[in-house]
Amino acid sequence: MSRLTPLPLAIAACALVLGACQSSTRKTELAYVERPVEQLYNQAAGELDSHDYANAILLFEEVERQHPYSEWARKSMVMSAYASYKTRDYTTALAAAERYLALHPGGSEAEYAYYLIALCHFDQIIDVGRDQATTELARESLNDIIRRFPESEYARDASVKLDMVNDQLAGKEMTVGRWYLRSNQTLSAVNRFRTVVDRYQTTSHTPEALHRLVEAYLTLGLKDQALAAGATLGYNYPESDWYKMSYRLLTNEGVDLEAVSESQRRTLIQRLIPGGK
Repeated sequence: MSRLTPLPLAIAACALVLGACQSSTRKTELAYVERPVEQLYNQAAGELDSHDYANAILLFEEVERQHPYSEWARKSMVMSAYASYKTRDYTTALAAAERYLALHPGGSEAEYAYYLIALCHFDQIIDVGRDQATTELARESLNDIIRRFPESEYARDASVKLDMVNDQLAGKEMTVGRWYLRSNQTLSAVNRFRTVVDRYQTTSHTPEALHRLVEAYLTLGLKDQALAAGATLGYNYPESDWYKMSYRLLTNEGVDLEAVSESQRRTLIQRLIPGGK
């Protein structure tokens, strides 16, 4: 990733300020001049194509103002939301998309409005060290798209993004669980690692979560539960470093994973993960 040097960064900041001033000026200068709806909409779309999002928003709003009951007004609501999204004004974009859905829940642009809502939440996801409320909103809205429009292109993209969101949420659980483990709050750590195994078992964090469960259960003196976690780890990730570490821990505690039969492994996995195979 290339770095911005201080001078271009300053120039970019100035450009943003100037752009904001110009946008404000345009808004006060946009007088009511009645025009055909197609002309207004096409002009707004042209501004959008030229990446002049501020003017595009004003013109899409003008379509709504002059022709409130037209099909173009409904389209303009969603296009205005998209233009706000492109400027990273997520609050305005969300409000516009949600207003469209409130007024036209079965409209032809509803699918895209739901997708925009999901994008607004997804793009605001922050690192795992901070509160994940926005990540949860992204998860809910992405699942909503998949549920409502399972065959659409937006559902396919939502599925990819949902994997990333689940990995983020699992990462948060792991961060908190590790902290509990270091702080000798072992039961609280177990709850966090179990959450990863139960809710996010297809993410990249699952092997470590299973290993941490082995550690935690052994600390608590719960060898059967540690064996169940270790057997599950070995069954699903036999070549992972996490399994090798768990194997050593269990062996040191006198637990022989090699002596566990296939049927016993399945029983242990089902004990740890109800419905697991």
